[in-house]
Amino acid sequence: MKIISYLNKNQISVGIVQDNTVIDVSDEFPDVLSIIKAGRNGINEINRIISAGVERRTLKSEHILPPIPKLERNVMCVGWNYLEHFNERFRQDINLPTKPTVFTKATGTIAGPYEEIPLPENFTKKLDYEAELAVVIGRKGKNISEEEAADYIFGYMCANDISARDVQQSHGGQWFMGKSMDKSCPVGPWLVTRDEIEDVQNLEITCKVNGNTVQSSHTNLMMFSVNRIISELSKGMTLLPGDIILTGTPSGIGSKRNPPLFLGSGDVVEVSISGLGSIKNGIVTVDETKKLEA
Repeated sequence: MKIISYLNKNQISVGIVQDNTVIDVSDEFPDVLSIIKAGRNGINEINRIISAGVERRTLKSEHILPPIPKLERNVMCVGWNYLEHFNERFRQDINLPTKPTVFTKATGTIAGPYEEIPLPENFTKKLDYEAELAVVIGRKGKNISEEEAADYIFGYMCANDISARDVQQSHGGQWFMGKSMDKSCPVGPWLVTRDEIEDVQNLEITCKVNGNTVQSSHTNLMMFSVNRIISELSKGMTLLPGDIILTGTPSGIGSKRNPPLFLGSGDVVEVSISGLGSIKNGIVTVDETKKLEA
């Protein structure tokens, strides 16, 4: 099942995507988070609505929003989860981690799958891309074992962990500011429920900039599996329905290419994951100074 948030007559609606059409379920579910929290009962209700033969509407890509437009908590992220990307690290004195390296992106980073991404030139000169698999938690849980972790997953999305490399390196090794620019985490195009993906560790993941492939890898190359990540994150911290976890990016980031490839105004970045679809975002320059003065 592919679940979306989308604009319908200037209102945010919830729909199920089937064959380039959308079935609206907003009368039963005010937002996607309410579906996630309803669990199996929510999925059963959606299947009942679909079986009733309700109206299908043409789906326009420009109307699609991030599946969860407003987050209740920061996006949780795993760094250095592909060995070749770890070898691209900025500091060579850091040893190969034995547990997932975790950081977060602020709630305001979420952006739609086809939304323009602002480049604040007065803040960063080194905007970079990171294709990632996003996991969405479906059940409340703490101290979850690896064996049970899959039962806590609601679904998956494509994601791009857009990063300001210069800012990321200039705050004492803390990545939060360089990772938390507004609209720096486009996700989507829809939330694909767990049952649609036979093996999450068997997915191709790619990133293109202006049509050229810059990252090409496979989720079976993760150093820490999705189940391991969930288990580690839940140690001492309760995971909640709707939590988003980014599971790391493969090698090929722009800052480590020769010559470096940083994103500028007019560039288009596309992230694709097999079984999940693609997100495609243009980069636009914004003048933050003028925005503050307005």
